[in-house]
Amino acid sequence: MERNVEELLKQNLTSSYENNKVMVQSILPDHADLVTREFFFHEEKNIAIVCFYFDGLVKSDLISSVIDSFIYQAPRLLKDIDLTTLYKKLPEKINKHILHAHNVKQVTKIQDIIDGILSGDTVFIIDKCDQAILVSTRGWNERSVSEPQAEQVVIGPRDGFTENLRTNTALVRRRIRDPLFSIKSTTVGKRTKTTINIAFLEGTVKEGLVEEVMNRINKIEIDGVIDSGYITELIEDSPFSPFTTVQSTERPDKVAASILEGRVAIFVDNSPFVLIVPAYFWQFLQASDDYYSKYLTGSFFRIIRYFAFIISLVLTSVYVMLISFHQEMIPTALALTIASGRDVTPFPVLLEALIMETSFELMREAGLRMPKPVGQAVSIVGSLVIGQAAVQAGLISPFMVIIVAITGIASFVIPNYAASYSIRLIRFPLLIASGMLGLLGFSVVFALIAIHALSLRSFGESYLSPASPFQPSDQKDSFFRMPWWKMERLPSLAAGKGRSANIQKPKANENED
Repeated sequence: MERNVEELLKQNLTSSYENNKVMVQSILPDHADLVTREFFFHEEKNIAIVCFYFDGLVKSDLISSVIDSFIYQAPRLLKDIDLTTLYKKLPEKINKHILHAHNVKQVTKIQDIIDGILSGDTVFIIDKCDQAILVSTRGWNERSVSEPQAEQVVIGPRDGFTENLRTNTALVRRRIRDPLFSIKSTTVGKRTKTTINIAFLEGTVKEGLVEEVMNRINKIEIDGVIDSGYITELIEDSPFSPFTTVQSTERPDKVAASILEGRVAIFVDNSPFVLIVPAYFWQFLQASDDYYSKYLTGSFFRIIRYFAFIISLVLTSVYVMLISFHQEMIPTALALTIASGRDVTPFPVLLEALIMETSFELMREAGLRMPKPVGQAVSIVGSLVIGQAAVQAGLISPFMVIIVAITGIASFVIPNYAASYSIRLIRFPLLIASGMLGLLGFSVVFALIAIHALSLRSFGESYLSPASPFQPSDQKDSFFRMPWWKMERLPSLAAGKGRSANIQKPKANENED
């Protein structure tokens, strides 16, 4: 059956009405949601037409409007046309004079017809014509634009991407009203035929970047793409790395800002997350609020996130390392307090830390997967109850509960989930090495992680840029955020390095120098 379908898809329409109809019905047989409507739209000439569409993918009122146009306008149009020339000119005349208000295409290939029907279009096959008319009638229930769930802000826009591709591109185009803002389209997935759009700003995007993105996407061979996460794993430079080199976001303002900086956005149909390439590690620690608040406020909270990143990554490992091997590095009063809390603890500090870290991850995962009202109670109350019970039972020391709690809270400060997942994953090998080899193990594993991060590339760009290699021109928006009138040049990623971004501080009055 599959071999016959592939052969039929390669065929072209013929002048045989029955043959054309049978070919479509052979490719799409016995589908409960496939609607077939056959009618005549001329009393004297009795020209037969059959239309195919999938119920649920189309706007029914639009199809009714198209059929009414055939029935009531065609007789007037075809009144004086001779039968010998009628069928050759019929599709073109219908396109220009009857369906001129609709998005219409004339197609001859069976492949184009089937792709159109499966995408929500309606195909009209006309008697004795070797061309079919494909009318865009797409329309289905979709989620309205709402506030992003994963990237909420205190100050800034509240709209977020949806699962509709064209809605998502429109949200960005509303923000970038420039004729140089371009969108290219391609299709990925043998079965799903998922539409993917590539958005960029001509003249700002680095030369060759768009072509590289298109080449990687076009080389994907897969049956289906259900979400943008599939594309992330298939196009990123280092798929085995714990760090992600492709940024995903559900905020249109973040995508628009990235495009203005010379990056490329990848929109995937049926996914509310848009991909941004190339990606830098420091981007994952920056939030949209940084740019909508005063620069001093934005810089302060950005520094807080950097501290949170360090705490989340190394605090538990440093604690285990000091308790297990380097007690002399702890102040005496603090060491005595920690030792008094560990008097009745039966487990070594490494095992204790692993138990607490694993329990915290279980609570976090349980709270995420359960229904929202119940999940919040499980993650918060469960952690408190289990932590208190473990301390009272003498299984866990109080100081370990404090350390793990601070580490967990610090990981929540990181605004991007991809970066948070990476840190949570890296923390475990760092913890095990610190508990087994002390400062030596911690230093070796940390150095390996740093070397690995330094070697990463994201579509040809250094993953740790602009810190490595150090780029002085880009330091105004890295660890700190300078005022907008100080960031007068585009990032070095953009085409034409050092090009002015045309940002100037407004003068207080006309006499100001």
